[in-house]
Amino acid sequence: MESQVFYRALMLSAVGGLSTAIGALFVVLNPAPNLKMLGLLQGFAAGLMLSISFLDLAHNAMNSIGFLKGNLWFFAGVLFFGFIVKFIPEPDFSPEADPSEKKQADDGGSGKDMMRKHRRQVLFSGIITAVGISLHNFPEGMAVFLGSVKGLHVGLNLAVAIALHNIPEGVAVALPIYFATKSKWKAFYMAAGSGLAEPVGVIAVAYLFPSSLNPDILEGLLGSVGGVMAFLTLHEMLPLAFDYCGQKRAVKAVFVGMACMSASLYFLEISLPKEISL
Repeated sequence: MESQVFYRALMLSAVGGLSTAIGALFVVLNPAPNLKMLGLLQGFAAGLMLSISFLDLAHNAMNSIGFLKGNLWFFAGVLFFGFIVKFIPEPDFSPEADPSEKKQADDGGSGKDMMRKHRRQVLFSGIITAVGISLHNFPEGMAVFLGSVKGLHVGLNLAVAIALHNIPEGVAVALPIYFATKSKWKAFYMAAGSGLAEPVGVIAVAYLFPSSLNPDILEGLLGSVGGVMAFLTLHEMLPLAFDYCGQKRAVKAVFVGMACMSASLYFLEISLPKEISL
């Protein structure tokens, strides 16, 4: 019976997790976005990330382990990612950085260099977003397993709610990868791969929980993930959105993204049994 529950939860979590691929399809099936459209979509994705960071991960951490500990974990994630970004060399393509760039500027080469720089920045943000979303999806797989233990209908309802919740996350991952690499397949695979953390969560909770996994530590780590994603949004995604489509349009796109993610979090919450928390 336990093996039946395990395989059922594994299948349901795979369906829910791979719904990030649906979000990726919205990106890769459309024509390559221009810079203004990229800015709007980056602002939208930033809104998704901010809602996940503050209204989901950090919020749950504070409720579970207390306001002080939750904040400490959150800002530990901020400091950790800020430290990493500080020591990752970012290429400088400005004409002042290299005398040879001045000649390229005269020949019209600076525009290509700036585009290359933007694409590297966007690719970096996309990869980190995929990692953050993967970590975010991990406990969702745990929740699907615990719901499946209660019954098929509970696990199925939870998997459907998580699937709807994960579609905008697929957009957030595929968008920067597609723009930076111009590869539909890379964008699709990266977005779909970020959802595979949910079946991994099922495997982890089946073999580790609750014997060796401390729920308080898990919530704290998720709070740190929220800090990482918040730093990523404010440091990488919002500046790009401002550059590409202007501050006013980008801010509007941010709030649209926040509204969409908040709605998905709401439907996820009302579908989640009270005994289970993400």
